[in-house]
Amino acid sequence: MRYIYRQGNTLQYRQNGELLQIEPWGENSLRVRSTMMGNLEDTDYALLCGKSIQPEIEADEWTGSITNGKITACLQVSDWSKRCRVRFYNQNGRLLLEEAEDGGSLNLDAREFKPVLGGDYKLTVRFASKEQEKIYGMGQYQQDVLNIKNCTLELAHRNSQASVPFLLSDQGYGFLWHNPAVGRVTFAKNETRWTAECTRQMDYWITAGDSPDEMEQSYAKVTGTVPMMPEYGLGFWQCKLRYWNQEQLLSVAREYHRRQIPVDVMVCDFFHWPKMGDFRFEEEFFPDPKAMVEELKSYGMELMVSVWPQVALDSENYEEMKEKGLLVKTDRGVPIAMRFGGESTFFDATNPEARDYVWEKCRQNYYEHGIRLFWLDEAEPEYTVYDFDNYRYHMGPNVRIGNIYPQMFSRTFWEGQRAEGQEKTVNLVRCAWAGSQRYGALVWSGDIHSDWETLRRQVCAGLNMGIAGISWWTTDIGGFSGGRPEDPAFRQLLIRWFEWGTFCPVMRLHGDRECEDRHVYHKDGTEALFTGGDNEIWSFGEENTPIFEHYIKLRESLRSYTRNLMEEAHTLGRPVIRTMFYEFPQDTVCWELKEQYMYGGALLVAPVLYEDTYSRKVYLPKDETWYSLLDGKVYEGGRWVTAEAPIDKIPVFTRDENLRFLEI
Repeated sequence: MRYIYRQGNTLQYRQNGELLQIEPWGENSLRVRSTMMGNLEDTDYALLCGKSIQPEIEADEWTGSITNGKITACLQVSDWSKRCRVRFYNQNGRLLLEEAEDGGSLNLDAREFKPVLGGDYKLTVRFASKEQEKIYGMGQYQQDVLNIKNCTLELAHRNSQASVPFLLSDQGYGFLWHNPAVGRVTFAKNETRWTAECTRQMDYWITAGDSPDEMEQSYAKVTGTVPMMPEYGLGFWQCKLRYWNQEQLLSVAREYHRRQIPVDVMVCDFFHWPKMGDFRFEEEFFPDPKAMVEELKSYGMELMVSVWPQVALDSENYEEMKEKGLLVKTDRGVPIAMRFGGESTFFDATNPEARDYVWEKCRQNYYEHGIRLFWLDEAEPEYTVYDFDNYRYHMGPNVRIGNIYPQMFSRTFWEGQRAEGQEKTVNLVRCAWAGSQRYGALVWSGDIHSDWETLRRQVCAGLNMGIAGISWWTTDIGGFSGGRPEDPAFRQLLIRWFEWGTFCPVMRLHGDRECEDRHVYHKDGTEALFTGGDNEIWSFGEENTPIFEHYIKLRESLRSYTRNLMEEAHTLGRPVIRTMFYEFPQDTVCWELKEQYMYGGALLVAPVLYEDTYSRKVYLPKDETWYSLLDGKVYEGGRWVTAEAPIDKIPVFTRDENLRFLEI
């Protein structure tokens, strides 16, 4: 009886209704798919079509192997259960990853397709665990954890959570779970277990490499890289919740200009529209958008506007979009997905016709006024209740494909802007999935709180997002909610956050600052959506304004360096902010560090992450000479040092002599 076959440039196993196929997909990489009682689907959720590669394949009745560069998959069929077990090795014969055993009489299956009656399958895929393995990536989770070994992660999006299912292992492999279904993964001591609640096939991609950078570049080649960052993405962005009229926004821009403080982007936040889903300015509060854009440009500033995917039931576009089938549907209950600011549902970003419709509205009402940046909020999308099994899209039920929604939301605007001839595109978005980066997605970490614990979580979140392929990432400097401008404790937090934000891919001040009067009214006396407190750099005490101004100008002095990092992200897929082990994989200490990182390849950044702290320990990797930008001292690497950190200073070191004279 034969179980293993060579089919063209693929290796296949067939038994009891299952078809398992392994094929080369990019350099040193393999794509692994399996289906039950059906044909394999050529889905392109994140993986782009690679060039044809001729692998080395061997096959007989019970065993087989396929080699593509540095990676080999070996298949072995059990003579007892007739199940096929898959193992992956690197070019030196080292075992990288293997499926879990069947447990003998336990009768376990490493690839379990459990039928959902009347539908598809619940899929569970099990791999053997290496107890000491270190795992990084997987996107943005609100936890103070960098090494996610021994973690359980929800494969679903929420406000401030972005599931981007690519991981990097210290064992020498990278792994993409190429499945947008809602599910869960557990990197446990006894096994690694991936679960998709509803799917048609198993689909993952694995690569081998001799360094994190090599594997990251292989991943970027098969999923895409960010566009080249526009020049206005390199400096300081000013934002608050919310500039509620044209004059208020312009008055802030004029004050920055008067003070000669450079601002690249001014941001107009949500509810500048009449109703959600109208996709236009409300004339009463923004009477002349084109003139607003032109005045900002005269100061060297670009305008970014917020676009929500929600369409209110009383929007001027709701009935037409409903009639054309452009909205997300609920399988149970009333067609309401969210109630903030009015009852609404979401436009269906998985539907090409819906994407075209929304972009055309935004082109007419924003782009033609000269607006080139969009803030794609609520991109998870954020349901009032995360009943993932209650929503249905053009591409299928949410529980089966829902994690792709934020990628498609970014695609909506990227395709529209490209069609208008805009080559350099960056749009701020609150969520992402694998492949989002190629659509110009700059992800920020959502509506996070203003406290020290949350600040520490963001450092880990940003570094893991970079590993997961999202090179452009940022936060609301100061946190989104809970900060009062006159509070000394909040001011200290904001200063430390601002210092760290200087060395993030994008430096953007934002937040819903507490204030006494948040009310906004129309001329007829009806109440509009509330606003927040002041959030400009002069809003937090005269004694602190020079600190903020200094770091904005420091960011300016880093412009050419940051531009080079953006070029590396665009051409190679490298993260802008990098874990220490990314740059120094041979230094074992670097695999343990979560509170310092590299801004590009030359600058080591050690933010102050604890209240009332004015010095901190910093590890300087071995085999390098390090220069302190605080005091000019020179250190040989392979040691811990204590760096002084008064309130206006952040410890930064460089291994590049050309940068040693930067003033921190």
